Amino acid sequence: MKAHLVDSGRRKIGWAAAHMPLLSRLEEEFCREEPFSGHRIGMSIHLEAKTARLAILLRDGGAEVFITGSNPLSTQDDVAAALEEEEGIEVYARRGVSADEYRAHLQAVLAAKPDLLLDDGGDLAGLWEETREFPVLGGCEETTTGVRRLKILADRGGLHIPMFAVNDAQMKYLFDNRYGTGQSVWDGIMRSTNLLVAGKSVLVAGYGWCGRGIAMRARGLGARVTIAEVDPIRAVEAVMEGFSVAPLSEGIRDADFLITVTGCRDVVDEKALRNAKDGLVLANAGHFDVEIDKPALNRLAAQVEEVRPGVERFTLEDGRRLYLLGEGRLVNLVLGDGHPVEIMDISFALQGLTLRHIAANGPFSPGLYPVPREIDEEVARMKLESLGLRIDRLSPAQREYLGG
Repeated sequence: MKAHLVDSGRRKIGWAAAHMPLLSRLEEEFCREEPFSGHRIGMSIHLEAKTARLAILLRDGGAEVFITGSNPLSTQDDVAAALEEEEGIEVYARRGVSADEYRAHLQAVLAAKPDLLLDDGGDLAGLWEETREFPVLGGCEETTTGVRRLKILADRGGLHIPMFAVNDAQMKYLFDNRYGTGQSVWDGIMRSTNLLVAGKSVLVAGYGWCGRGIAMRARGLGARVTIAEVDPIRAVEAVMEGFSVAPLSEGIRDADFLITVTGCRDVVDEKALRNAKDGLVLANAGHFDVEIDKPALNRLAAQVEEVRPGVERFTLEDGRRLYLLGEGRLVNLVLGDGHPVEIMDISFALQGLTLRHIAANGPFSPGLYPVPREIDEEVARMKLESLGLRIDRLSPAQREYLGG
């Protein structure tokens, strides 16, 4: 069984690697320069083929790598098994762990005393902050939710490690959050339900960069799209983009699909659920499973049963049926393969170069840092080159005119 898992995982990693030209280019540099020689890198990230490719890249750059998942249901066991066979990489992850097991895996990574952290959601850095038992040179955070958590810590004086907000780099949020989330969320929904999207009513809760991508792809699939927002500026933007806007408790009355992507809790509460249309499909694309009020769903339901893999049907007292996908966790990773390979090639190039920047230029004072502009632009140039594209450059006179 283990051999079968390893073989399957290696095929997945090989497929991803063949479509990640930016990481292939960085591998040449990292193997030659070994920028992480003498460093230990602790990783908490959705463990699937693309992240395995990143872990191998960091190992090839000279690091000892210790990796776990960043969500109990996003680890792919065959990929984890294949990665365990790689020399210099320790894996602590499996799909479907309990909350206690999930924390134990994070603790196992920190027990190796890594001096560089790569986090997805903020759990690894947050756990390190609880004890601060060993020094960390720095780290980087992949997600909107994780960066928000770090900002709160920093504002309260509780961030004692230099962390770089990779999510806030333009080459991350403009592409990963928008195009990656937009495609992968609908892939997870359609793969798990086999339902038609065209002609349906879709309600998207949250119109940040991820929400923009989900709404854009829904419209492209032929759906009628409504946005629920609390930010008036984003709501106006949604209107200008041609979407309808409504309070969630009203929009849910007509919705066939409802996707949450806010990063906040209790977005779909009991009041909203009482208004839901019969047959509503509920999915979450936020990092944590707190956006859809699952306790309220259970209170309202007369019967709960799994009707397809990863799809639970909640039959209410009045006979209405509501369907929850992936236990309300990240639908694109729980019921799909996550973002497209080429998108994560961009994001992970940012991760690798940011970690190299920390290793080469530290120590930094504790705090939250932006990814240096030159790294953002380097990744953009690499992406254009991988596509065989060229762009213009300012002449010296133009640069002087613009004050550069």
